[in-house]
Amino acid sequence: IALYDETPQHRDNFLKLTKMGSYDSLLFHRVIKDFMVQSGDIFSKNAKPGQLLGMGDYDYAQEPEFRLPKIFHRRGVVAAAREGDEKNPERRSGASQFYIVTCKGGTPHLDGAYTVFGEVVEGMDVANRIQKHIRDDNDRPVYDVRIIKAIILPMPL
Repeated sequence: IALYDETPQHRDNFLKLTKMGSYDSLLFHRVIKDFMVQSGDIFSKNAKPGQLLGMGDYDYAQEPEFRLPKIFHRRGVVAAAREGDEKNPERRSGASQFYIVTCKGGTPHLDGAYTVFGEVVEGMDVANRIQKHIRDDNDRPVYDVRIIKAIILPMPL
């Protein structure tokens, strides 16, 4: 994943959580075929099979960093998850949860509503395989799909 300099708050938060090991062993807890795969629920690390996930997050939110028209919801982007508008009209992002758009045409209906802060530059085939998993009624994969270890690599010159 390459992170965008245009969204410094989200970029820096993602780097901080990665350095802390927050993403290590977390599940992809919400998967919707031809739409997105989502991870970052901090309670998913030790979740029992079938346990409802999606509410686990740190106790802070991030101000939105919408950068339209340059940065938008196209296939392969990484965006911050958040609570819906009825609970969160300011559209603040959650601290740790994120999703990767897998839809070939992107998800333009999310533009200006969720902060896009990076993109998959290598490994989109993995996201494509994740979205093919059998899911329960809450869109959680029946068989656990984990981030084993998240690491930060230096940018090539």
